[in-house]
Amino acid sequence: MKPWLLLSLAIVAEIIATTSLKLSLGFTRTLPSVVVVVGYGAAFWLESLTMKALPLGLTYAIWSGAGTVGAVIIGALIWQEALTPARLVGMGLIVVGVAVLGIYGKGHGQ
Repeated sequence: MKPWLLLSLAIVAEIIATTSLKLSLGFTRTLPSVVVVVGYGAAFWLESLTMKALPLGLTYAIWSGAGTVGAVIIGALIWQEALTPARLVGMGLIVVGVAVLGIYGKGHGQ
């Protein structure tokens, strides 16, 4: 499977697991708790497969950055958590940071 597809699936699994973590209410609800464990397991497995083809730093930056931005968006959509200017700036900085790693990372002349 292509590394970018694997990474995308890892990000989706991580966002599902993180969302389920909130839904588990401190691991007191069985189904969301199971989804947390399976989701994070799948996310780490898929990310490990991705790292066979892509650099560790770039892979982790994209995975964690997209997961963080995704979690903030899910929080806003499902739990009406505020998308304040500070949160929007923070998400923008994450995206810029990941882009800088991708553009200027190892293998791109630096």
